[in-house]
Formats: sequence, C-alpha cells, structure tokens
Amino acid sequence: MGDSYVTFLVLGIVLVVVDGQLIYRGGKGYLKRAAYDEEQAGSMMKLTTVLFHLVVLGLLALVSIINVDTGDPVKNVVVKLGIVLLLLALAHGATMAILARIRDRQVQQQLADEMAEEHRIYEERQERQAHIGEPRPAPKIESPYSPT
Repeated sequence: MGDSYVTFLVLGIVLVVVDGQLIYRGGKGYLKRAAYDEEQAGSMMKLTTVLFHLVVLGLLALVSIINVDTGDPVKNVVVKLGIVLLLLALAHGATMAILARIRDRQVQQQLADEMAEEHRIYEERQERQAHIGEPRPAPKIESPYSPT
C-alpha cells in the first residue's frame, strides 16, 4: 500500500495544483474584463484559488483513505485518481460558477453607476433648459420725469 498510496497522493496534488493555477490565471483575465483593475482581480483570484485548493485537497485527503481493492495496485490508484478527477471537475465547475457570479455583479454595478451618471447629466441639462425658457424680469427704466 505504501508506494501506491504515495503515488496517488503525489499525482493528486499535482493535478490540484495545476488546475488551481489554470483557474487563477484564467480567472484573473476574466475578472479584469469586467472592470476590475489588476490589483482587484488578483486579490479576488487569490482568495478564490485558496478556497479551491483547500476544498479539493481536503477531498483528496478523504479519497486517499478509501480502501479500493481491485486486486491490482495500479488499478487501485487509477480508480482513486478517477474519483479525484471527477471531484476536481465538480470543484472546477463550481469555481467557474462563482467567478461568473462575481463578474456579473461587477458588470451590473458598473452599468448601474453609468446609468446613474447619465441620469445626473440629463437632470442637469433639464435644469439648464428650464432656466433658459423662463421669462427674464424686465429691466427697470427710470423716467427722467419721475420724482426723485
């Protein structure tokens, strides 16, 4: 069990780290396109990637203690890696869904801010036009014949 157990853990950790890096790099660009600046996108992706790694490494640890007996140590590792790959796919999909929600919220906020700014500009224009249409008070003209 020793060699196959270590092989399983090493392969599983490599898969998790590689997928985590793919999520980090792809997600950072994905968030930057949603009006996040470089620093915001990086921070958000670091938090998301740490969560991804913790969840999937925890699942890997749990799968590692499951006893699979196919009669062949290589097949045992393959079965466990298959389980890990399926869990990794689920975690990857969940992470992508989380990133999509974060991005959608940012896009909605940006649109709301733009609409509020356009409304403010519209209101200012309306105010200026209202002042233009108002009658001006007639200038006071003093008559030379009026008593002083």
